[in-house]
Amino acid sequence: MACRIINRVAAGSVDELGSVIAGLTASPATLSPKYFYDELGCALYGAICRLPEYYPTRTETALFREHRAEIAAAMGGGRQFVDLGSGDCCKAMAWLPFVSPRRYIAVDIAEAEIHRALTGMARDLPDLELVGVVTDFSRTLDLEGVLDGNAATFFYPGSSIGNFTPAAALEFLRQVKAYCDPRAGSGLLVGVDGKKSPAVLDAAYDDALGVTAAFNRNALLHLNRRFGFDFALDGFVHRGFYNAEQGRVEMHLESLRDQAVDLAGQSRRFAARERIHTENSYKYHPAEFEALLLGAGFGSVRRWSSPDEGYFVFYAA
Repeated sequence: MACRIINRVAAGSVDELGSVIAGLTASPATLSPKYFYDELGCALYGAICRLPEYYPTRTETALFREHRAEIAAAMGGGRQFVDLGSGDCCKAMAWLPFVSPRRYIAVDIAEAEIHRALTGMARDLPDLELVGVVTDFSRTLDLEGVLDGNAATFFYPGSSIGNFTPAAALEFLRQVKAYCDPRAGSGLLVGVDGKKSPAVLDAAYDDALGVTAAFNRNALLHLNRRFGFDFALDGFVHRGFYNAEQGRVEMHLESLRDQAVDLAGQSRRFAARERIHTENSYKYHPAEFEALLLGAGFGSVRRWSSPDEGYFVFYAA
C-alpha cells in the first residue's frame, strides 16, 4: 500500500516570512525551533540523540523496553497510531509489532523526512495504511479529515512536549483530548523529562563535540536558503543552559560582534553578545505534568519512571 502525504503547511494562510522577520526584529529576538528541521537539521538531531551527554533518548528507550508489554496493554491494539513529531519514524516502528495499528499517521513539519521514512515503511509494511501530515502543530494540531472515527493512540515521545511553554502545552494537550473525545478508547502516550542537576542538563544541551551547537547554528543556514537572508554563520555562537528559575533549558544564538543582517531587504543590527532565543525545553516534576494532563481533561493517567526518577512516560486516556 503506497503512502499518502497531506501538506497542511502549503495550504496555510500564515505570512511565514513576515512572522520570521517579526521574531528576529523583536527585542529580544526569537526564532521558532521548527527552523532547526531542514534535511541537515534532521540529520544533526539524529546525531544528538546518540551523544553520551544527551540522556533523554536512551533513557526513554530503556524505559519503553522494560515496560513495553504493560504500556502496550494500556494503549490497546488495532487503533490508529498518530506519531506526533515523527521525524524518521524509528521510535514508532519499535511499537508497531506490539500494538498492530490499523493505520499509521506520521505528523511532522519536515516533509522530506516524512516522505523518506514512509516510503521505506511502505516496502516493509505493505498492508498497513500509511499517511503523512505535514503541519506545524506548534500553532495548531490540524488533523481534521485525516483521522477516521475509530480509536486512536497519540504518540509523542522524546520529551518534545517541553518545547511548549506550560500554558501552550496545556492548550496542545486539550487539542489532543478533543480528538480523543469522539473516538472511544483513545489516549496519549507522552515522554516527559524531569527536573534534575543543572550540570547534567547543561551538558545535554551543550555537548563537548559541538553537535548541538551545529544544530542550533544550522537554523541560520536554513533561513538564508529559504528566505534569502545573509546571516554570517561565523558571527554567532551557541549558548545552551538550564534556567532553574523558569524550569527550562534555553538555547540561544549569541552574536559575536556588532553586525547587520539583511532580512529580505530589511536590515537588523545585532550588538555583540545580543542573543536570538531559539528553543526552550521545559522540565517537570511528575506531579506538575500529571496536573497538566488532568487540566486538559484526561480522566485516567498512568506513569512509568526511569530508575533515577529523572524521566517519565505517561499514558493518558
